[in-house]
Amino acid sequence: MNTGHDGSLTTVHSNSPRDAVARLETLVLMAGMDMPVSVIRRQIASAIQLFVQQARLKDGSRKITQITELQGMEGESVTLQDLFVYKTADQKTIGPSTLGGGTLQPSGFRPKFMDRLEQAGFKLSNKIFGAGNGTFQGR
Repeated sequence: MNTGHDGSLTTVHSNSPRDAVARLETLVLMAGMDMPVSVIRRQIASAIQLFVQQARLKDGSRKITQITELQGMEGESVTLQDLFVYKTADQKTIGPSTLGGGTLQPSGFRPKFMDRLEQAGFKLSNKIFGAGNGTFQGR
């Protein structure tokens, strides 16, 4: 991912985008690389822009439950922002629903990488992300 070529795609088995970052850190450490965790996190933050989380729901179906942007570093922590979260109509919990019958809802945040997409010829309306609509139910 860090060879200077744009456009990598890979899979990581994890329970959430935050967990995926921790698993990537662990994989680097298991490789015997003698690097501080802060350096590993900065490498991850510079290489990854987006997590697409898929999960098996309680009804047995598989759904995309989160689309999360890795925005960079804030101090020693990786900063993540949900762009879309799978929600059900009667959901009262925080985070993605584990029940079927829901939809992937925008969070209302425009991704930081939009400028790069637009330079590549992709013009997406802010409405896709729910920006300014007050559509996201954060509960």
